[in-house]
Amino acid sequence: MAINISHDHMGITVTPENLDPTIDWYTGNLGFKVEQRFEAHGTTFVYIVSGDAKIELLAGASEHQAHTEDVLGSMGQERLHHICFAVEDLDATVADLQARNVVLIGGPMEVAEIAQRIAFVADNLGNIIELADPGTWPVHRGN
Repeated sequence: MAINISHDHMGITVTPENLDPTIDWYTGNLGFKVEQRFEAHGTTFVYIVSGDAKIELLAGASEHQAHTEDVLGSMGQERLHHICFAVEDLDATVADLQARNVVLIGGPMEVAEIAQRIAFVADNLGNIIELADPGTWPVHRGN
């Protein structure tokens, strides 16, 4: 029997002191909105959304991760490497982020094999974010 799976959200753990700065980073730089904030099991949870992208922030981490300045040099260990958001205009998005002092850690670059242009940034916690133009999903997936 096949299991029918669809993407729901991704979770990012943050230290309690980085919860609000992380919300501010995603809302201020990528246009996310706070959908829900609640306390459960001794932890603060915050869902932030933009379009069909949803991130769950969990304020329970006890330590920080190291930041990277080179996306291709960051593949030294087995772990979740990056999240990817499709954007309508990569050049305009990159220019807007750079105006907000968000530093590129890779690209923009062409990937001819998948007919995409991509660039990479890192959030305030060091999580790598790929921006893709166009994305890899059909525009009206699931409809």
